[in-house]
Amino acid sequence: MESRYNPADIEKKWQQQWAEQGLDKTPGTPGQKKFYALSMFPYPSGNLHMGHVRNYTITDVIARVRRMQGYNVLHPMGWDAFGLPAENAAIDRGIPPAKWTYQNIGQMRSQLQELGLSYDWEREVATCSPDYYRWTQWIFLQFYQSGLAYQKEAAVNWDPIDQTVLANEQVDSEGRSWRSGAKVERKLLRQWFLKITDYADQLLTDLDQLDGWPERVKLMQANWIGKSTGAHVVFTTETGDEIKIYTTRPDTLWGASFMVLSPEHPLVEKLTTADQVDAIQAYQEMAAGMSEMDRTAENREKTGVWTGSYAINPVNDQKIPIWIADYVLMDYGTGAIMAVPAHDQRDFEFAKKFDLPIQVVVQPEDETLDAATMAVAYPHDGVMVNSGPLDGIAAGKGEGQSVPAAIQWLEDNNKGEGTANYRLRDWLISRQRYWGVPIPMIYCDSCGTVPVPDDQLPVVLPEDVEFSARGGSPLAKMADWVNCQCPSCGADAKRETDTMDTFIDSSWYFLRYTDAKNEALPFAKDTADEWLAVDQYVGGIEHAILHLLYSRFFTKVLRDRNLVSIDEPFQRLLTQGMVQAITYKNPTTGKYIAPGDIADLNEPKDPETGDPLQVFYEKMSKSKYNGVEPRAVLGKYGADTARMFILFKAPPEKDLEWDDADVEGQFRFLNRMWLLVTGFTESQGHQPRITDIDASNLSKVDKDLRRAIHTAIKEVSEDVEAGYQFNTAISELMKLSNALKDAKQLDSDIYAEGIQTLVLLLAPFAPHLAEELWQQMGFSESVHRQSWPQFEASALVADEITLVIQIKGKTRGTITVPAGASKDELEQYARDSDIAQKHLAGKEIKKVIVVPGKLVNFVAI
Repeated sequence: MESRYNPADIEKKWQQQWAEQGLDKTPGTPGQKKFYALSMFPYPSGNLHMGHVRNYTITDVIARVRRMQGYNVLHPMGWDAFGLPAENAAIDRGIPPAKWTYQNIGQMRSQLQELGLSYDWEREVATCSPDYYRWTQWIFLQFYQSGLAYQKEAAVNWDPIDQTVLANEQVDSEGRSWRSGAKVERKLLRQWFLKITDYADQLLTDLDQLDGWPERVKLMQANWIGKSTGAHVVFTTETGDEIKIYTTRPDTLWGASFMVLSPEHPLVEKLTTADQVDAIQAYQEMAAGMSEMDRTAENREKTGVWTGSYAINPVNDQKIPIWIADYVLMDYGTGAIMAVPAHDQRDFEFAKKFDLPIQVVVQPEDETLDAATMAVAYPHDGVMVNSGPLDGIAAGKGEGQSVPAAIQWLEDNNKGEGTANYRLRDWLISRQRYWGVPIPMIYCDSCGTVPVPDDQLPVVLPEDVEFSARGGSPLAKMADWVNCQCPSCGADAKRETDTMDTFIDSSWYFLRYTDAKNEALPFAKDTADEWLAVDQYVGGIEHAILHLLYSRFFTKVLRDRNLVSIDEPFQRLLTQGMVQAITYKNPTTGKYIAPGDIADLNEPKDPETGDPLQVFYEKMSKSKYNGVEPRAVLGKYGADTARMFILFKAPPEKDLEWDDADVEGQFRFLNRMWLLVTGFTESQGHQPRITDIDASNLSKVDKDLRRAIHTAIKEVSEDVEAGYQFNTAISELMKLSNALKDAKQLDSDIYAEGIQTLVLLLAPFAPHLAEELWQQMGFSESVHRQSWPQFEASALVADEITLVIQIKGKTRGTITVPAGASKDELEQYARDSDIAQKHLAGKEIKKVIVVPGKLVNFVAI
């Protein structure tokens, strides 16, 4: 037997044997309860990072525990393989995106296998494979047939670096592309959309079903959907056109003194008078070059141009001017607003700048507002004034207040209607790039837009393409691919050359895993229903809106198409924290410094400038020189140590600070485990021991050890069930290890039970080491196919307890007393003890404080 713990040999050996045995293959045992454990699948960049290691290790422990608890477990892995990085790599390196992607998949698969992750690799999917994206296209056509996929010309977010359109959700809070970091521009293009807004109310209300989701994720989704109640009102222009607006404060209609349209509004050209054409067109060009974030920034000076036209306010028939301004966006609301400058700060600033009328319609109860002297808008409640039928009514949205009263008046007088509105916009899925799923639509001069028939799917993405420079798609230049025949009439036609947003691929992959080899359908309904919903989903908080919202949307649409039965895809969600590492930064220059370039890490200074460096923890990043390569850790310590550190350092939902000393500490613990168990097996002849314990006549030593064993079972089980507190579970393993190390009777059945229990509890956390130790104990079947240990309540009950004796709050010693003794009995045991006799001699006891089961404190003088 190897005298020392050698993870390299052990891990390679067992990974090979597990693969040969098909240990992790998804079972199909009839009548057995199921558990679907899923990590968010990665983009195949070629290299794992520590964030991956943490995500996948957490899910793997959950899956392994559930298997041992008797569940049929589905634990798959795949690749979110389309997207811009592969395309840009092809341009920069001259490598075809497919070759680059599959090469990276191979590298990352190997790295995942080195971690000992218990994936069913027979269910592996790659979204760039025609076997997968055939069904992505089929699902798109399901949306099209349901009226949920449509084309329209729209002002879109344009990434000038990656030369493609972005969905609103893919633009960050600073108006930059989520991937390239470029400042996003606005451009008018004809694009494909999915009508996620048709499901806005369901997506909002069904958040109440998600009891297993973090509250902050549900709040982020609710805020993104952004439901508000108000009214639609129609203003008529002098040209007879109608401008529909939505307002959450229809009670302030009597204070509307002008209107503002988005520069992209379709009526702008018609409403612009001849003398305003040049100014309007110049302003439209300026607005088109700005990001949404810049246009709507609160601290930005308001700009705008009058169209030269007027509209009629429907509640008082007053003529009000129509302006355009960039702070109104075409894809929010109706692209038009009524401006009430007295009670909206943006409108107030606009009115002040352009000397437009201001009309007060809400007066506070404790002062009188004068439009001529107001310095800021008054957006608060009060009493309605100058508002015709609403005069004297309390301003507000409550019952009997002005908002519901205004809606009722509008509806009674056919001036408008109450409605709900959402911040959520329809999902823009067109991308002007190559490496994505071709949109399965054909354009025919006679038939118009025609879907590709199911039997002609997939529309295969050609792989023999040439890139000249970053930007644009080569598909449009491939005549042999673009030119085709119309499926309806057979005439010459052309294919759609845009590809789909890659978030489409990840919106249904969890469904494909349930039936990954199905060649007739994306998944069979009965098979999907057997596994869904996902019982535990694990991934980063950065996907709280995009991926999770889109997946929920897809699930509901497919349910309505009778393809699945569930309302929600993910029953429980765990958003793991980031992995951070020590970072060195020059605060003056903003430059990050690699630790290897610093002469003295105790007093770190910039090697070029001599400036003292800031030292702090930050998310691992190559650009910040603080990344830790997983393979370096695995090469030195092994996968089990890496797993143990990741799990022990912090609770899953908290950020984790990487520390080499803590990694070393976990390696030492596993070495102690090795010595403990191998010492037992060598002394006992490598034979399996009995586990059917007769606890009726045990010695005190055996009772104490058995209590430690069953306490560990109880605590570890609770920790992995309630909130996945793996760090405290590992602490319990350490306690049990120490208890066994301190025990002397290696030949007792209780000790054997303890060793077996320790290895069983260790198995989900350090699977290779546990498997090796289990085999050395003489067992032939895998430790991972054993039942999870169950604690016996009777074993937790102590016959005796240790009682602490204190004098004036200072501990003087301990005594052993019968468990269950009353307070009076505990006090008497304490008084009679040698400790009390020694320390209380000659003193007067003023008070005795008894804490049952713990201590007796004598207050004496």
